[in-house]
Amino acid sequence: MENLLGLLRIHVIRGVNLAIRDVRSSDPYIIVRMGKQQKLKTRVVRKNVNPEWNEDLTLSIADPSIPIKLQVFDKDTFSLDDKMGDAEFDIGPFIEAVRMRLENIPSGTVITNVKPSRQNCLAEDSSIVWENGKVKQHMFLRLRNVERGEVELQLEWIDVPGSRGL
Repeated sequence: MENLLGLLRIHVIRGVNLAIRDVRSSDPYIIVRMGKQQKLKTRVVRKNVNPEWNEDLTLSIADPSIPIKLQVFDKDTFSLDDKMGDAEFDIGPFIEAVRMRLENIPSGTVITNVKPSRQNCLAEDSSIVWENGKVKQHMFLRLRNVERGEVELQLEWIDVPGSRGL
């Protein structure tokens, strides 16, 4: 607990145009990792290359410099699950926005934008926004090591009483 800065809620919204790994479709799920310690998983969405997860995964953050890795897999019953691409993202700009400790600004105010680059997997500009009293970041990640596919996420910071905090 003494190393904990807080919690990062990753709202896994959906996948877009994911790769086909079965005969006509795929049964995708996502694994989110941060470092060697934490591994979280969404549920499997059957026969869908445009799955809607709308699922929250929560990571404990001790070191915000460690990138968050995301892997998409196709669930198979009788063989190893097939890889459907991967991505990673840096929470540095998001953490900086949280550390500003903004208050009393209109909901929907854009704090900063993160541009797609060779150093990130963003498919388009990602806005860090003040929304209903919280800092949130919305992003589309382009999957690597696969022929196609994107994943839509939203990040939200959760302060934990008794933690080191930001």
